[in-house]
Amino acid sequence: MNERQLQILREVGELGSVTAAAEALAMTPSAISQQLRLLQRPIPVPLTERDGRRLVLTDAGRALAGAAIEVETALARARSVVEEFVERPDANVSVAAFHSAAAAFFPLLLRRSGPGRPRLALTDEDVAEDEFPRLTRDHDLVLAHHLGHASPWPDTVVASPLLREPLDVALPSDHPLAAKRRLSPYDVVDEPWISVHEGFPLSATVDAIATAASRPLTVVHRINDLAVAAEVVVAGGGLALMPRWTTRAHAGMVLRPLSGVRTRRHIDVLHRPERAARRAVRVVLSELRRAAATIQGDEERTPVTG
Repeated sequence: MNERQLQILREVGELGSVTAAAEALAMTPSAISQQLRLLQRPIPVPLTERDGRRLVLTDAGRALAGAAIEVETALARARSVVEEFVERPDANVSVAAFHSAAAAFFPLLLRRSGPGRPRLALTDEDVAEDEFPRLTRDHDLVLAHHLGHASPWPDTVVASPLLREPLDVALPSDHPLAAKRRLSPYDVVDEPWISVHEGFPLSATVDAIATAASRPLTVVHRINDLAVAAEVVVAGGGLALMPRWTTRAHAGMVLRPLSGVRTRRHIDVLHRPERAARRAVRVVLSELRRAAATIQGDEERTPVTG
């Protein structure tokens, strides 16, 4: 039995005919009769009987119709609870992001929080590119990054673009190459390099620099946390690729654009389709887009000069 069948039984009992119940429920009489037959099938005693030209409920039918009222009342309460949960603007919303996106986006989200706003639960998640969609199982929203030529995100998640961020070469401010306004792969190929671990998006761009220069780079350090990598750059540990807008300015480091290689990363926000049914999640999605606009600023913004 289901809710609709119980509703039909109740209406037939109150109105006394299939035709009247069909008019009340905007159904055809044949559809009403079919649903009553389906409802009757697993029940060992009759639910309805004829009283002249009227169809009336038996004692069993009246008992079930009474239970139907309780069922409808409980379901109405459940729907009300769900609707309240879905529409609550101050509900909990969990957001996960990789390190550099977390450092850039989380403070902006928190500055917009307050009474009547979504309650944020923020988590940093440093994972390989293909693992970001899995994080949507445990988090409402996931900030993920990939390079432009990467495979699209799977159909199981909704992906919304936030930033298309240039990647620049980070080097100490007193490095001889810092005097150049723009670098080429040939300028940097013989330098020691700091890269991320294999499987993480930026490693493919470092490999692309080697391909453009027709010889391998010497990667001496592998560090995923870009804040740590910046300190190693400043200490003379090597050059690194750094995102132009989400890298924090450092007095001892400069960023220089790189010619001849496609150096741009995509930052997207991923979520499972059903998560966006909640008003609080939609609010945070809007806030992330506003935060991205704040981070990017002018599209012609110049690299950090240190």
